[in-house]
Amino acid sequence: MERRKIRVAAAVIRKDNQIFATQRGYGTYKDWWEFPGGKIEPGETAREALVREIREELDTQVRVGELLHSVEYDYPEFHLSMDCFWCEVEHGKLTLLEHEAARWLPMDDLRQVKWLPADDEVLKKIEETYAETQALSQSL
Repeated sequence: MERRKIRVAAAVIRKDNQIFATQRGYGTYKDWWEFPGGKIEPGETAREALVREIREELDTQVRVGELLHSVEYDYPEFHLSMDCFWCEVEHGKLTLLEHEAARWLPMDDLRQVKWLPADDEVLKKIEETYAETQALSQSL
């Protein structure tokens, strides 16, 4: 039997030196933390899906920036293909319409919550990028 495949887009929303994280309120991974976003519908690009999903989940308009990382991850129930983009809030107040909770986490302490396994892959990329930025700013 072929494993079900799900394609999603996720927003790594940053403000100053913080990243926005949301907590799932349902399912197998209830109470785990993730980057907001959702399924890419047929005919949509990842960027279009992300703008739509953030509007639906958080009542906010985001500006989708560059692709940060793409993750392929096998959960027991399905295979996840996730494109993660740097994002910034254009307008709106990040109102929780679907998630249980949300937090702004400092870039140097992102692991204070329990992240979904696929999102943990993205954290590694963020931490690398942040470390490189810090090293560069200290050398100037």
